[in-house]
Amino acid sequence: MEYTTLGDTGLEVSRFCLGCMNFGSDREWMISDEEKSHEIIDRAIDLGINFLDTANVYSRGESEDIVGDAIAEYDREELVIATKVYGPMGEGPNKQGLSRKHILDQVEGSLDRLDTDYIDLYQIHRWDDSTPIEETLHALDHLVETGKVRYIGASTMAAWQFTKALYESDLNDYARFSCMQPQYNLVDRQEEENVLPVCAEEGVGVIPWSPLGGGFLTGKYDRDGDPDEGRAATDEHTHERFTDENWQVLDAVREVADEKDATPAQVSLAWLLHKDVVDAPIIGPRSIDHLEENVGALDVSLDDAEMDRLEAPLEPAWSRVIADL
Repeated sequence: MEYTTLGDTGLEVSRFCLGCMNFGSDREWMISDEEKSHEIIDRAIDLGINFLDTANVYSRGESEDIVGDAIAEYDREELVIATKVYGPMGEGPNKQGLSRKHILDQVEGSLDRLDTDYIDLYQIHRWDDSTPIEETLHALDHLVETGKVRYIGASTMAAWQFTKALYESDLNDYARFSCMQPQYNLVDRQEEENVLPVCAEEGVGVIPWSPLGGGFLTGKYDRDGDPDEGRAATDEHTHERFTDENWQVLDAVREVADEKDATPAQVSLAWLLHKDVVDAPIIGPRSIDHLEENVGALDVSLDDAEMDRLEAPLEPAWSRVIADL
């Protein structure tokens, strides 16, 4: 396993983060068998992954419970545990969002389910239009000051929102976002002109979610087929990736994979690992075989020409807008 520091912090994390959204029983494609979930977590740690990411809303806390049970036998100081807050955790008012009340209520629930005294990385899952960012940042800063949280992060928002949050933190001397979790992969590259330049300029760590495009970049789907199983069968967002342009990207991925004696998933992940702004892609394997395959991407080296080949078929929307100016 390779390791890096998360952004400009001194926190050392593995080059892959184990995503734990799959653990639970909320959807049919998830892993409802807790023992199997524990086996995947155990193997990930055995492979050197020290970074695990979950959220309170994943199966309404079930994922956090599973992670907490699985890590109980390990040295807590050797692990970097990340979770999130924002989504609905019940009916009625004050059960979601980023108000001070919701954050302080939910951090206690996450700590209890994870069976830990502190959270290494506590992230806001989305931007909350109904709560002033100053209130959110003040509450997060309080958690850092009290030692319940070590670092704070954010996920999936516009660059202006993220920049405003960083500015308010600096202005008020609050704890600063150390990490951004955007959707980023070979067929979802919009963040290259959104938050990624901000992260590069501000020294913010980047841990992309959906690094394999909901399974599209693994090559398991067929251009002429109609998927009747797997995530694409029920997840509209995954199925929306089935465009001519994206299939051309996958063709390039498969060609490079054949040349490298690698798999499409490994090449797709290696592309992310070669991006200077990326610290640790969040992988979500549903089996130990998939986990080991993903980690094998560390051994796939791509030169500039190969990186260009992988990127060439897709013209991101922002590129088309600039070309029309």
